[in-house]
Amino acid sequence: MEYNKSPPLIPLDGKYNANKMRESMANWVLATEQPFSIVEDDMFVYMMKTANPMFERISRATIKSDCFKVYEHEKKKLKALISNASNISLTTDCWKSSHQKIEYMVITGHFIDQNWRLLKRVLSFVHVPPPRTGLDIADGIYKCLKEWEIERKVFSISVDNASYNDKAVSTLKTNFSRVKKLPCGGRLFHVRCCAHILNLLVKDGLSRIENVIENVREAVKYINHSEARLQSFSNVAHQLQVHDRRLLIDVPIRWNSTYDMLSLAIKFKDVFPRYADYEPHFKHLPTEQDWENVASVCEVLKVFKVCTAGSDYPTANLYLIEVYKIKEAIDKGILSESKFIRDMTTKMKEKFDKYWGECHLLMAIAAVLDPRLKRRIIEFCYPNIYPADEASKNIQDVLNALELMYDEYLEMHDASIKESASYKSGSSRGGTSSGANEVSHGSRWDAFGEYIKNQR
Repeated sequence: MEYNKSPPLIPLDGKYNANKMRESMANWVLATEQPFSIVEDDMFVYMMKTANPMFERISRATIKSDCFKVYEHEKKKLKALISNASNISLTTDCWKSSHQKIEYMVITGHFIDQNWRLLKRVLSFVHVPPPRTGLDIADGIYKCLKEWEIERKVFSISVDNASYNDKAVSTLKTNFSRVKKLPCGGRLFHVRCCAHILNLLVKDGLSRIENVIENVREAVKYINHSEARLQSFSNVAHQLQVHDRRLLIDVPIRWNSTYDMLSLAIKFKDVFPRYADYEPHFKHLPTEQDWENVASVCEVLKVFKVCTAGSDYPTANLYLIEVYKIKEAIDKGILSESKFIRDMTTKMKEKFDKYWGECHLLMAIAAVLDPRLKRRIIEFCYPNIYPADEASKNIQDVLNALELMYDEYLEMHDASIKESASYKSGSSRGGTSSGANEVSHGSRWDAFGEYIKNQR
């Protein structure tokens, strides 16, 4: 909803609209996640009456009811929007609520509207109680699709690489294929999340150097523990002419925050030993070898960081060249003179081959359909990602899939034309010349369509 375009609560005729005020309050409560009880707070009522003496206090039950009305109104608008989409792709994510201790799955729909804009909308939050199984996930997704009446429009489902997701998508694929012909024989239905695969790659690599990371983490944690230590460390940094941001502590389960911590800490590597002279209780001083290893790690992780931070909404056509860069960085690391880096990148390569050992068909097709890239992108990337014999096989596999998708599109298009012609024929009122024109017009386009088919 675009709040900045909402009509004023007091229009030009000067009449106060209490209903619009309640609707505005409901939108505010929903957008800012306020408790319903906020509308009964005396200071809130005082503020509102100060702004407009005609404001009337409402109860938490009333604002709750108003919020549900806003929800139903927005849901109706979204239903109308997605009803015009021919295909919808889904992404799912599961997590546990920190304050409720309840496990949820969010289902997001991605589609192109009538104005050729790529849109994404949250369709549902589904409570998935433990133990989370593939059938539970499949049931939750299917109920969501039935509610939105889009079960026949699903093109693909992108999920994390968990075993229960494999089972869920397999179940849904079987169900949908009974009532709908899936594109490319269903090979594009299950999409493994590329960002999650990158995350697994890095986590496996970092697991081999955890002792070095832990040493830097404990040093940063010690300094950030109190304002006095931070000030002392900052004074030493200024003496050594090191002017940069303060140290960051990472979130261990997020590799990109670990990269940020290491890449910033290394800028202060000369400050740490001087600070240790001032602080006798500082026992986590990284060695010179530790800093060399950190520098090498950051050089590798920088490639991953750039790949995952290139866009707020990365679409599939952007990923293949990034995968190529990552494979290039891993291969370079395996040939490194440093055993430390070889150990880390060897572990990464094992995970890379596990998930990208087979051709990622959807990612390749999306890249080829990008008019800036075309088929040259797979001819450029695949020989580096796969061995020579597999590269040529996968390139041909992508081209065959494109041929199949084109044939499927023609089949759907021809069926649509025939249905449209049948509808026009049935709804005509007997105008002879008009009917003759329609037949003539249709026959010309049919001939042209046949000509295009034969030119492939």
